Amino acid sequence: MQRNYAYLRVSTKEQNLNRQLDAIKQLNEHIDERDIYLDMASGKDFNRPEWQALKRSIRPGDTLFIHSLDRLGRNKAQILREWQWLVDNKINIVVLDMPLLDTRKYVDLDGIGELVTSLVLQILSWLAEEERKKIKERQREGINAALRRGIKFGRPPVPKPQNFDEIYKQWKNGEITATKAMQILGLKRNTFYKFASQEKEIGKAKM
Repeated sequence: MQRNYAYLRVSTKEQNLNRQLDAIKQLNEHIDERDIYLDMASGKDFNRPEWQALKRSIRPGDTLFIHSLDRLGRNKAQILREWQWLVDNKINIVVLDMPLLDTRKYVDLDGIGELVTSLVLQILSWLAEEERKKIKERQREGINAALRRGIKFGRPPVPKPQNFDEIYKQWKNGEITATKAMQILGLKRNTFYKFASQEKEIGKAKM
């Protein structure tokens, strides 16, 4: 007897499964609660207990429902590999938020499986690009909010050592090398020469 399965995933315990559960329960398909597998795990790979248990249970002719492709995972190559495993094992796949990705529609069409897999690849590439855009947008929003609160970013400026003027004069008079001056002052090359340039400008202004 063919059975229906559902797979749900969130990355952390703080995230909510209700949206995915509601979508599954609203289906006009019977899915026994024992056949709903829930993982609270990262999407970086498929070493997840519930996903592995699902693979051990599901059989050819069964149907797997997922809310969206990104609930399978984040790694494009691994998602394609798992998708192919499902297809090779004659398991139907239904992606709820993408009606085109319902392999039950294509079982009687020769060669359509490769076309659907190709479509999955394109969609995954698009999803990855959209996720990158969202991450950048969230980062920019966070930075703008922080700037409005007066938070400054970047490394704090290196303070000029109190004995810089003295060491600078020794270096300018040829009494010590630049390397020695940097060691005494505890400064990196770029910082030393930045301060040296400032001293030079100050000297010109005093003339």
